[in-house]
Amino acid sequence: MIFGIPTRVVEVLALVFGLAAGYIIRQVLAALRATQAESKAQGIINDAKNKAQDILLEAKNKSLEALEESKKEEKDRMAQLSRIENLLTKKENELEKKDKELNTEKESLKHKTQEVSVLKERVQETLSHQIAELERVAGLDREVAKTELVRKIEEEAKEELYQKTRKLELESKEELDKKARELVTLAIQRYAGSHISDTMTTVVNLPSDEVKGKIIGKEGRNIKTIERLTGVDIIIDDTPEALIVSGYDPVRRQVAKLAIEKLIADGRIHPGKIEEMVEKAKNEINDKIREAGEAALFETGIGAVDPKLTYLLGRLAFRTSYGQNVLMHSVEMTHIAGMLAAELGADVIVAKKGALFHDLGKAVDHEVQGTHVEIGRKILQKFNMDPKVIQAMEAHHDEYPYSILEARIVQAADAISGARPGARRDTIEIYLKRLGDLERIAGSFEGVEKSYAIQAGRELRVFVTPTQVDDLAAMKLAKDIARKIEEEMKYPGEIKVNVIRETRALEYAR
Repeated sequence: MIFGIPTRVVEVLALVFGLAAGYIIRQVLAALRATQAESKAQGIINDAKNKAQDILLEAKNKSLEALEESKKEEKDRMAQLSRIENLLTKKENELEKKDKELNTEKESLKHKTQEVSVLKERVQETLSHQIAELERVAGLDREVAKTELVRKIEEEAKEELYQKTRKLELESKEELDKKARELVTLAIQRYAGSHISDTMTTVVNLPSDEVKGKIIGKEGRNIKTIERLTGVDIIIDDTPEALIVSGYDPVRRQVAKLAIEKLIADGRIHPGKIEEMVEKAKNEINDKIREAGEAALFETGIGAVDPKLTYLLGRLAFRTSYGQNVLMHSVEMTHIAGMLAAELGADVIVAKKGALFHDLGKAVDHEVQGTHVEIGRKILQKFNMDPKVIQAMEAHHDEYPYSILEARIVQAADAISGARPGARRDTIEIYLKRLGDLERIAGSFEGVEKSYAIQAGRELRVFVTPTQVDDLAAMKLAKDIARKIEEEMKYPGEIKVNVIRETRALEYAR
């Protein structure tokens, strides 16, 4: 009870009073917010109106400026059009004037043409009248007189023309022969290369005679191993501090020489070490072959080519033709062909390349069937060489036609280089061919691993594959090779066929 009023009633009244007060306060706040929002909206509207007025004024100003600018441009354009119109009017007047002048000249030419036609008819009539009068006086028809006159002139001039023609032919031939001799002489004089005829032996200098015993080895096993691996004949005679490596293949001789020199420097000489040094010597020779090819390209000014082609070119440094070093012969030919081509106005590069690569097939002719010309053509085609270079090199032995001038230049350079006194020796070439044929015959039999012609062709040493050829087959193979040599070759004395069958067992202790 509060003041005599029940508590619940008081609570209800307080709740009602609170709700009423909250409602009133909420209404008041809403009214205040509405008033503020309306004021803010009115302010935004006023700002927008002000901005709109500013934009409108700015647009009006720009419109006025654009209008003024367009008026100015229009005025300038009208002035320009006026100038162009004046120029066109002036040109039109000039064209009208020229047209009148042309019409006048045309009429004048027409009258002159008519006058010329009349004069031409008169001249033709006069000429016909004169010809008729001459025919009447001479008693000959015009065509008959013409034919008779030409016949008499031909008879009088025929002998004179023949004499002059004959004289010109002789003079031309003499002049051409003289010019050809001058060109050949000039080329020979400008290139004075030295000549080296390869021999069949190579001398290896020794530090002392005691080394000879080490090279021979116990029961000759070391020297036999060297001969077997390199395919040469080692000659140890009474020459102090020297031994001789004999063989027809220059590459084999150089490999044997390098291997022996390395063995001497190492000091350990036994079959295992010999195999190692021979392998190293072969690798060094390959490097020298590549260097020889690069040197030849540099000396002749040909420039870089495919590395494989360079290697094949370098192999010619260890190849001979009639005793003449093939690479030196090719380099000499290249210089001569270049000078001849320059004098004759031919393609110098094509002539030089054709000369340098003309004997390229000889680098592998013992490995590939066919003539060295045909082998060389296929090699150059494989390396996408210029077809003109192939045409220049393929005709130097008359196997192909001389399709271009450079082909004849290469053939002439080949003849000049090979015909120099002392450049070639036929007997050596025949000897080398016999040795090559011996190895070719041995290699044609099945089971032959490698073969070497040694002792100046008096012995043929044949190594066979042990798994393919047994002892009995080796004996039969020796007889078959000897019989085939007798049938296909001519040679002085006798040839010893030595078939070697060797079996090795190899294992490593680890």
